[in-house]
Amino acid sequence: MNDYEILLMLDPDAGDERHNEILKRMRETIEKDGTWTGHEPWGRRKLAYDIDKKGEGTYHLITFLAEPATLDEVSRVLRISDGVMRHMATRRPKNAGKPMSAPPQAADEPVSVGADLEDE
Repeated sequence: MNDYEILLMLDPDAGDERHNEILKRMRETIEKDGTWTGHEPWGRRKLAYDIDKKGEGTYHLITFLAEPATLDEVSRVLRISDGVMRHMATRRPKNAGKPMSAPPQAADEPVSVGADLEDE
């Protein structure tokens, strides 16, 4: 079995019920032949560019142990599921430890470099 993680971006307009259905179906598919090891909701984030006229997405990081065929099936299901904007599956290196935590959310206001420096 290989150690995988999937970064999943869901449509924020789909609602929590739909998000839970997608996650439940993923978990059931993975647990048929593999092991679900974790789910970390990263929350709603602003996108760098619009996808399907949407400026935000709801992110989830899922980690699991499975065979490559199981990963193929999960990816196939995610590609055809309504409410999934994007997903990216990666194989984690051996002894990777804990998955990375959610990156900090960027402030809405731009910061000027050197704005806090006093004249010397």
